[in-house]
Amino acid sequence: MPRKQTRNAQGSGTIRKYNDKLWQGRFTIGRDPGTGKQIQRSVYGKTQAEVREKMTEILASLDKGTYIEPSRLTVGEWLDTWLNDYCVDIKSNTLSTYQTQIEQHLKPAFGAMLLSEVHPHYIQRFYIGLLRNAEHPLSEKSIKNIHGIFHRALKQAVLLRYIAVNPADSVQLPRVQKKDIRPLEKEQVSAFLTAIKGSDYETALTVALFTGVRQGELIGLSWDRVDFKQGTILIDRQMILDRNTHTYMLAPTKTDTTRKIKPAPLVMRTLAQQRTKQMQQRLMAGELWNEGAFAGVGLVFTNAFGAHLCPNTLTHNVRKIGERIGIQGLRFHDLRHTYAVLALLAGDDLKTVSASLGHSTITTTADIYMAYTDDMKNDSSARMEALINGISNL
Repeated sequence: MPRKQTRNAQGSGTIRKYNDKLWQGRFTIGRDPGTGKQIQRSVYGKTQAEVREKMTEILASLDKGTYIEPSRLTVGEWLDTWLNDYCVDIKSNTLSTYQTQIEQHLKPAFGAMLLSEVHPHYIQRFYIGLLRNAEHPLSEKSIKNIHGIFHRALKQAVLLRYIAVNPADSVQLPRVQKKDIRPLEKEQVSAFLTAIKGSDYETALTVALFTGVRQGELIGLSWDRVDFKQGTILIDRQMILDRNTHTYMLAPTKTDTTRKIKPAPLVMRTLAQQRTKQMQQRLMAGELWNEGAFAGVGLVFTNAFGAHLCPNTLTHNVRKIGERIGIQGLRFHDLRHTYAVLALLAGDDLKTVSASLGHSTITTTADIYMAYTDDMKNDSSARMEALINGISNL
């Protein structure tokens, strides 16, 4: 007995009973450029009405020229392709982070699924699971980072017409809780400077405190970036540990930007002292002086034998100094926050502070230091009131 077959309303496809459980819709998406034969595809459903609904949607997209044939790529296959072919311009450590997040989180959850089958709710449920995991819950910030990777990979799939829309667009991310910053108070700054007096890291930490440079930028600073005549420092690279080779290397700054800062004269005097100190250390070390892989670079901050400073050593020393002056858990990054707050309190505008810190946007600076900019607004209001009162009394 012949199977029941009906012509679709658009006249471009047919619907028929496929077997005891399924209906099939057949439609033409075009012609093979080599043979000229029609290229036909199928959709399936449990009822004729379900298939007709799918066919109507597909044929409408064919008429509009927006139809995208469902990709047979799995998410795992696409993520591998995306990493190899579309992440060639990102930093080595960033690429390593992408690879880790994909292998640890995205592939186990979505790897075997077809790209075309990824629904926004699946992603939503995945993020909730990461947040509420009983053994190893992830922070809101970590989930946001994973989402950034997945969204970027799926966005490229949309551009290549592997999928019609990005399912990650519709996901609601958990709100990231802002961490309170802990800049040093003025009295603590004074105690900190007293505590580092005469130590091996006095000059490095003084420069960090009064410039706000990141730790990697401080360690990677070289003498050819210091202009004593103009009183400026060029910040265009940082020292990083390559996670793949486990060796230190110089790389672009965190935001891939170059900035020239003009610090307080105290900083330039401190750098002059460091140059003299380094020359003396080099003479004393003699043949033991060894700059290793950075020979010829002329790093500003080195140990007594010419090697670059180790980030972990700096971090450890800052914490120990903090404990000596009664501050528990003092971080190197707190020195950067301290500089920013001191600069704002000294009267620098937000744009100037943002440029000095090397933030990608002024919004980043405003978000971090909102409380302190509000204090400045209150001070400004009080100053204006005093001025008005003075004028009124004339």
